[in-house]
Amino acid sequence: MPSGSPGNQTLSFLRRRFAEAGIHPRTRLGQNFLIDLNLQRVLAEAADVGPGDVVLEVGTGTGGLTALLAERAAWVVTVEVDPDLARLAAAELAARENVTMLQVDALKNKNRLNPAVLEEVGRHLAADPGRRLKLASNLPYNVATPILTNLLAEAAPYSMTVTIQKELADRIIAPPGTRDYGGLSIWIQSQCRVRIERVMPPEAFWPRPKVHSAIVQIELDETLRGRIADRKWFHDFVRAMFFHRRKYLRSELLSAFKDRLGKPEVDALMAQLAFPADVRAEQLDVEAMLRLSDAVRAAVGG
Repeated sequence: MPSGSPGNQTLSFLRRRFAEAGIHPRTRLGQNFLIDLNLQRVLAEAADVGPGDVVLEVGTGTGGLTALLAERAAWVVTVEVDPDLARLAAAELAARENVTMLQVDALKNKNRLNPAVLEEVGRHLAADPGRRLKLASNLPYNVATPILTNLLAEAAPYSMTVTIQKELADRIIAPPGTRDYGGLSIWIQSQCRVRIERVMPPEAFWPRPKVHSAIVQIELDETLRGRIADRKWFHDFVRAMFFHRRKYLRSELLSAFKDRLGKPEVDALMAQLAFPADVRAEQLDVEAMLRLSDAVRAAVGG
């Protein structure tokens, strides 16, 4: 079995390698390692990686999934913030000639990806004009939301196939008017087709999390994405509309644009869009939020 084979990432293998290195999983970094090898292969199959794909993986771990992706991809850029894990993974992946591992934080801050990550991905995409970017990761729980939202804002990933907390998956696919529906739902649904491939119990991971997880497939839809005239504006606008979730939409607009829109202007916008005075942001579907975003953008000259 070649070095870094996904067949290595069993519970016994991980415990032995961690003991040899004198390290332990760091829960503050969201480290939960997928030890069900069948589910690891489900993730890789759902990602549908081929020789024309550049894969971004966030959370290298010990390199098991990385090796599986490298067998299929043109190139894999894998990111690991933990220096101890980066050293373990480097040994497992040493023979893989189409893998770049970056020992950095994948995020510059909560609203931006690390430019070094985007630059490395861009370099390998530029090697062939037909290459596509795919995210395939067992995402650390503590960075899952900003990785998904910011990658969609800053790049054009062909797809994102990830393991995340089940409750986060529920938020992504939630319909309007439900408890889970919010800015994240709108941001991703406005541009992508989403489905849950598999729900996974805590025992599929080590250490065991306290919640169920899910493999989620997110596929970019260029037709949907093309409706958004200014993605940065829309991204910021949607977050602002859910900043105070229980406020009426009218109050949220007045708060978010207090220096640019007064009550008469907000009331006119609401009437123009036929929104009742007591509507909340969580009641608007994606299409309605797009219309509102465009109307506000025009009104403030954004």
